[in-house]
Amino acid sequence: SIADLPSGRAGLNAVVEAYREQIKVVSDAGAKVILMASRALAAVAQSPADYQYVYGILLAEADEPVILHWLGTMFDPALDGYWGSNDVSAATEIFLDLIRAQPEKVDGVKVSLLDAAHETALRAALPASVRLYTGDDFNYPELIHGDGTHYSDALLGIFAAIYPAASAALQAYDDGDADRGRAILDSTRELGKQIFSSPTFYYKTGVAFLSWVNGHQPGFQMVGGLHSGRSALHLAETFRLADKAGLLADPDVAAHRFEWLLASYGVGA
Repeated sequence: SIADLPSGRAGLNAVVEAYREQIKVVSDAGAKVILMASRALAAVAQSPADYQYVYGILLAEADEPVILHWLGTMFDPALDGYWGSNDVSAATEIFLDLIRAQPEKVDGVKVSLLDAAHETALRAALPASVRLYTGDDFNYPELIHGDGTHYSDALLGIFAAIYPAASAALQAYDDGDADRGRAILDSTRELGKQIFSSPTFYYKTGVAFLSWVNGHQPGFQMVGGLHSGRSALHLAETFRLADKAGLLADPDVAAHRFEWLLASYGVGA
């Protein structure tokens, strides 16, 4: 457990070994390696140099370019001070230094800070060969659409909730109809902001809820009771916005299922 990690270089080496084990599993399966942000590293690291040490080793050992993940505290408070600073500007420079040291080992970076201005600035500062995979579930339409010079690729949690619209939008972009692609993504923006509203780490509740009302799972139950992370009012608004965006596959089935859930809350009884 994190609490049992030794301090200093021994703790950092333990984190490296844990990453190595997971990288091997993913690589052996033939999948792209994403170096997720580590709660253990956030707990044991004492300075930017500690992050440089761990990621420097992992990038040097990588057989193929990897994706680096920067997850904000709105998703996981345990990642406070990641990259060695609580100041986002300072953390960004540390992050860029790490990438610039071995750009050939970095396919791209996924940034989940819900800050469009920060993302566009970081995107422009990255080496030309390194992609920016947006994790901004609030501002993804304009970030994917781009500013005429740069654009963000998508690696988004909200796509799990809006996948029919996301598929149609990306196909429109592939067909050269960027305006239509942007319009489709814009039609889902309100739903994205609802599902990922504070406390953001309960976004999975909304994703599972929509999966259930759309008939893709038999029950609205989540590990650890996470299905109770959002109120009935929050889920009602999520349902309304999903309907507005045309994301209820069978409205009658969805409405019937939601009525069951509301009845369990004593609503309409």
